[in-house]
Amino acid sequence: MDDRNRVFPEAEHPVIRTHPVSGRPALFVNRGFTTRIVQLKRDESDAVLEMLYRHIETPEYQCRFRWQPRSIAFWDNRCVQHHAMWDYFPQRRHGHRVTISGDKPFYRS
Repeated sequence: MDDRNRVFPEAEHPVIRTHPVSGRPALFVNRGFTTRIVQLKRDESDAVLEMLYRHIETPEYQCRFRWQPRSIAFWDNRCVQHHAMWDYFPQRRHGHRVTISGDKPFYRS
């Protein structure tokens, strides 16, 4: 099926979630999937999300992985943002994505 014609289910989850193992809070939004904060008016939601996206994208909070032959990288999507950069040209990168069925995001204050 062509991805442009796919219909994805709607989901609602907290903006801040609690990591089920560490118990620590983590931002749980990203530009690619988060569309709004349902408890806020649209313009308020847009402003808060833009602030959170900028915070997430701050270089001081980033870890840069340098690929080498036979490298393996994995991250915990419950508390980490992932953004693939296309900065390895003219080399090619191959990978297999594995997603583990996880828990339902929750927030415990």
